[in-house]
Amino acid sequence: METLLTKIPLIILILVRVSAFFATVPFFSYRTIPAQVKIGLAILLSVIIALPMDTPTIEIDGNYALLVIKEALVGLTLGLLAYIVMSAVQIAGGFIDFQIGFAIANVIDPQTGTQSPLTGQFFNAMALLLLLSANGHHVLLDAIYYSYEFAPATQAWPKIAAENTVMFVIQMFTGMFVIAFQLAIPIVATVFLTDLALGIVAKTVPQLNIFVIGFPVKIFVAFITMVVMFTVMSEVMQKLFKLMFVSMRQYMELIGIG
Repeated sequence: METLLTKIPLIILILVRVSAFFATVPFFSYRTIPAQVKIGLAILLSVIIALPMDTPTIEIDGNYALLVIKEALVGLTLGLLAYIVMSAVQIAGGFIDFQIGFAIANVIDPQTGTQSPLTGQFFNAMALLLLLSANGHHVLLDAIYYSYEFAPATQAWPKIAAENTVMFVIQMFTGMFVIAFQLAIPIVATVFLTDLALGIVAKTVPQLNIFVIGFPVKIFVAFITMVVMFTVMSEVMQKLFKLMFVSMRQYMELIGIG
């Protein structure tokens, strides 16, 4: 009991980072997970992380307030990096919806409470199922657990604003669009060829009202292509998960002391 009481300031610091991480990271930040579950899991994980640590006694003073801000910043940026990578599925859905005409209708994503394209919502649900089936939520917990090997709770200030860190985040941001393009290009290219064929038909058969049949034809072609390319899209999403996990580790290496 005495050991636990002496570690309360450390547990509070860890709880701040874990809570901030849960506020932004995919899956754990979704609104469908009750707040009580998030709070309980954050407290439990903070105690598990703090108990094995051999750190000096932390005094609650002005420096402690700076450590709290630092912990919140590390947790938010680490989770936000994972969220940025996972946003590729939403962007891919936006590309596809714009091509087939679904961009005029968005739905509210129950997970985040924001507007989402129809196809992007489908891709998001598909990516979430693949993430859970591959035990990706365990890897996310491992990421916050082992983050203290690179950025300890008592470290004065991480190198978040360093040039290498900023360039790394920019590269991850551009890489997200590359993966989104890889997800969307089979359907976008097929629908583009369908548009080209419909244009030729409209020129050769002027009596045919191409605007009436063009819209359902493009939707049908897009759905068929999506079914055919389902396996390829699953592989690209698994590549996306691997990129997310690797980028989180590299980010902690850049901002930490390791």
